[in-house]
Amino acid sequence: MSRGLVIREWERADKPSLTAHANNIRVWNNLRDYFPSPYTPEDGEKFIEMVLQKPRPVTDFAISVEGKAVGGIGLILQTDVQRISAEVGFWLGEDYWNKGIMTAALKELVEYSFTRLPLVKLYATVFDFNTGSQKVLTKAGFEKEAVLKRAAMKNDKIIDLHYYGLIKPGYL
Repeated sequence: MSRGLVIREWERADKPSLTAHANNIRVWNNLRDYFPSPYTPEDGEKFIEMVLQKPRPVTDFAISVEGKAVGGIGLILQTDVQRISAEVGFWLGEDYWNKGIMTAALKELVEYSFTRLPLVKLYATVFDFNTGSQKVLTKAGFEKEAVLKRAAMKNDKIIDLHYYGLIKPGYL
């Protein structure tokens, strides 16, 4: 990948970089509330330990640029009748926005998901005001399938969620 971009497993040595990039209110404003703000070194340590202890297959990845973890991307594998689907989530440190990094990372995750996992569908929900992530999803081949009206609350405001999906080639 260009600029030394890879998605890779998280490492304990990523804690300082993770903390530096995650501790940003502008990043947090586009994420679910369970993502801590402020983001402390203890939060980084807890997160890395949690993902390192998860069973295989790997579903949580660092977005690494020139060897430095500058964001995260991952999957929430669904269960029961939705076991062929996974929810995609991602974030990137503000210094790396608008450089094509997230689109490249998402394309890499899609390739991994459809070649190494028994998945047929990937999907993501995005806050109505997060046009940057909506563009990333579209550039990576996802299609807007729905707008879930007044389905979430962020920063004490009730908002719409935009639902994007991508079907594995051959299953259309």
